[in-house]
Amino acid sequence: MASPPPVNDIFTENPYAGNPSLSTLETEVLWEYAKLAQNLKLLKQKTRLVTEQPDALLLEKLRRVENKMGLILTLFKASVWGVINEQNVANSLEVDDDTFR
Repeated sequence: MASPPPVNDIFTENPYAGNPSLSTLETEVLWEYAKLAQNLKLLKQKTRLVTEQPDALLLEKLRRVENKMGLILTLFKASVWGVINEQNVANSLEVDDDTFR
């Protein structure tokens, strides 16, 4: 059995075409499997590159979101404090109105 050619040639040249013990259909099927295997190897390499290195753009966007969420939390706390404070003032005014009558 012939050894597969270098990686770059697998997509252009069928390494099994010259083998006399294989039929045309078998050589085509084996070639498709070889191309599929090479595509999977390339995919694996690229996914490793993507997963090993942090995405700078994504990190920048996440930092902006984190800053905005901090601001939103601060504003929310201030709003809750304002509502509670208004309720206390309203309750104290009702108590004062009842005591003056």
